[in-house]
Amino acid sequence: MKRLIVAVLTAGLSFALAPAADAAKVIRVTLQLPITHHLGKNLTDFKNEVERETKGEITVEIYPASQLYKDSEVPQAVSSGGVEMGVASLAVFAGTIPAVDVFEVPFSFPTWDLVTKATAPGSPVRGPLDEAILKTGARVLWWQAYGGTILLSKGKPIVTPADMKDKKVRTFGKTLGEFVKSVGGVPASISGSEQILAYQRGTVDAGMTGVTAVDARKLYQVMDYLTVTNHADVEFVVLINEKTWQSLTDSERAVMTKAARRVEKELRDNMGRLEQASFDHVRDKIKIIELTPEQLADWKKSTASVIDTFIKSSGPLGKQLVEAADKL
Repeated sequence: MKRLIVAVLTAGLSFALAPAADAAKVIRVTLQLPITHHLGKNLTDFKNEVERETKGEITVEIYPASQLYKDSEVPQAVSSGGVEMGVASLAVFAGTIPAVDVFEVPFSFPTWDLVTKATAPGSPVRGPLDEAILKTGARVLWWQAYGGTILLSKGKPIVTPADMKDKKVRTFGKTLGEFVKSVGGVPASISGSEQILAYQRGTVDAGMTGVTAVDARKLYQVMDYLTVTNHADVEFVVLINEKTWQSLTDSERAVMTKAARRVEKELRDNMGRLEQASFDHVRDKIKIIELTPEQLADWKKSTASVIDTFIKSSGPLGKQLVEAADKL
């Protein structure tokens, strides 16, 4: 009888300590933007497919609006395993991989067709960047299109490069900072989630962002003018911790890869429509300045020196990417 009792207790203890066979793998994703922004909707689409196709073996939890980490903190958080996945602006990698700023070199990607070719998986521009990021301990699952860069200002519109002189301007990348310097402004690096406070408090006089952020973050409530320059392409990347990735089964990785490729293509294909929808929504809330071809030519000429600064600071990889972009 004693042996029977011990056997039953031992079996019960073993069962309690063993992990449940059907327990879901929880993957947390940190996002700096609201879940209603197109990047948030893109993530939600990915989440739904992964959970459906793995039949609940993987659960994806999205934490929007910088609940877990600010944009600038995401690369370190993901590479260290502080969070399994995260979305970050490509520009925040500039401190360790200066060549990521190739998309911020003024007017280097003047058409959406060129942006699409450069950001395609395995392209001669994107491929080397994905490989460089992987060396940090974070794998790029997919790129999220964000759109062109516009200028915001208060009190007075920014129309010519001379209008930027002595203005303190919110930026989100080193090369965008060089853009500001080249026209006499003073760059200030401010996280996306903190920019509305910076505008409200007068910490900066002007700023750079994408039109979808003007809409989603309601920046039109604190700024008066929006100038359409499209001087740089803004890209975000969805990262997963490499150890987390390797801990998944082959079938789970296949599901996540397939979902990532699908949502990436759908967002890229829809970006023009999304930007236009944001312009239409904010048109009666903020004064939109459309530049003439002559005015844009003036901006290009005034900021032409930035490409030399970029190549000098980004080393061989930066030069390689500029040449690859030229060939595209």
